[in-house]
Amino acid sequence: MTRIRIEGLLAAFPKLVGTGKQHTYVETENVRYVYQPIEALYLLLVTNKQSNILEDLETLRLLSKLVTEYSYSLDEEGIGKTAFELIFAFDEVICLGHKENVTVAQVKQYCEMESHEEKLHKLVLQSKINETKDVMKRKASEIDKSKIDKNRSDKGGFMSMGSGRIETSFSELSISSSASGFGSGSGFGGITTDLDAFSTKPKGRQPSAANAPPKGFGMQLGKSQKTNQFLESLKAEGELIVEDLQPKVGQSRVAAAPPTDPITLTAEEKLNVTLKRDGGISNFDVQGTLSLQILNQEDGLIQVQIETGGNPGILFKTHPNMNKELFSNGNILGLKDPNRPFPTGPAGDAAGVGLLKWRMQSADESMVPLSINCWPSVSGNETYVSIEYEASAMFDLRNVVISVPLPALREAPNVRQIDGEWRYDPRNSILEWSILLIDNSNRSGSMEFVVPPADSSVFFPISVRFSATSLYSDLKVVNIIPLRGGATPKFSQRTNLSTENYQVV
Repeated sequence: MTRIRIEGLLAAFPKLVGTGKQHTYVETENVRYVYQPIEALYLLLVTNKQSNILEDLETLRLLSKLVTEYSYSLDEEGIGKTAFELIFAFDEVICLGHKENVTVAQVKQYCEMESHEEKLHKLVLQSKINETKDVMKRKASEIDKSKIDKNRSDKGGFMSMGSGRIETSFSELSISSSASGFGSGSGFGGITTDLDAFSTKPKGRQPSAANAPPKGFGMQLGKSQKTNQFLESLKAEGELIVEDLQPKVGQSRVAAAPPTDPITLTAEEKLNVTLKRDGGISNFDVQGTLSLQILNQEDGLIQVQIETGGNPGILFKTHPNMNKELFSNGNILGLKDPNRPFPTGPAGDAAGVGLLKWRMQSADESMVPLSINCWPSVSGNETYVSIEYEASAMFDLRNVVISVPLPALREAPNVRQIDGEWRYDPRNSILEWSILLIDNSNRSGSMEFVVPPADSSVFFPISVRFSATSLYSDLKVVNIIPLRGGATPKFSQRTNLSTENYQVV
């Protein structure tokens, strides 16, 4: 059927429709118009006269349901805004002039199916946007640096008196002068240079001490009250700005020392918990791993004897290369081939070799190490939010951070009372409540803050992260058995419990 034929049939339809008739179809010599009024518009189905009128009416009813499902309003403007969605939906119902056996739910499912190419295109587009933002930040930082450089040059970046000369830059600061450069003049008195925004990094050797000029003369290096406006604006938006500062005298950098023992075993558990805001637990899952790290190749022929806490709810699973019978009979982890050594790695490889995995799931709320209660209440033009935590006596929790989402605010929330410290992230609109350590001295604590009126659902989900040195499995390494005989090699063991996904929804 050509386009002209279709346009002719549609143009003839308004002339054939009469008013006051009960039936919803009109026949001509060649075609049949089956229609349905939808407010001020008509939903029209054009078929030949040999088609089944009952099937046509059923198709029309299905199309009318799709119109009300996809259109925001049943007028010409609303239909026009969702024209493409309606065309795709109608195409799923009618194929080559015949009705498909589908429902409204199936049509919506077919139209909403994800496209791999579309997802890839969106990822590429988002990466380009992020790259453009990074370039924009770098350009803005360079512009800001050039402004500071220009201001310093205007203040005295290159000035000469006699044969003296002062040179300033961001990366280094050097003062060079001849014997007659300073003389006895007073032209250099009171010159100051601002070094707050960018730290100075001396390159090469340290400048040697020179004879200081008389007081009031020469270049004075000191701090002023001016700050870098660009970096300050980023800090106000919640960006983490790492400032390059010279270490103070007496301070030393403390880094996590790599394992020094020949053999190190690390038992780690990841906690996935979802708590309900009104009480109760919807998900509790603990996944643990035991990894082995050997520094020297000669210590690879060993077996590891462990001891578990006897919790029947924990299911252990050994690595496929482990001897399962040896583990089930004596809790000894050894390779199937006793002549094969364990792999060795460098001291900085914290991953190690996986030996054992375990998992525990429970619906018992008493197994939760930390529970959060949030009570928002609106009073006048303010919302009072009270949050309290209750920690179980099973663990001592370290570096606890409770992140509470907030509505979009112009200023930080008014924290009335808190047990611990707090920080507001304006960019993500999140209030972080930090407790360094939760032990027997502070198993419970509370915080209260005030924000403008907001719905209670705004403050959820609440995310929690912490760590502990105890484990649910209470797994311990008892002994290291050398297969070649001799003395037991020195070993150390580490345990760590951390959160992977801990929320109150």
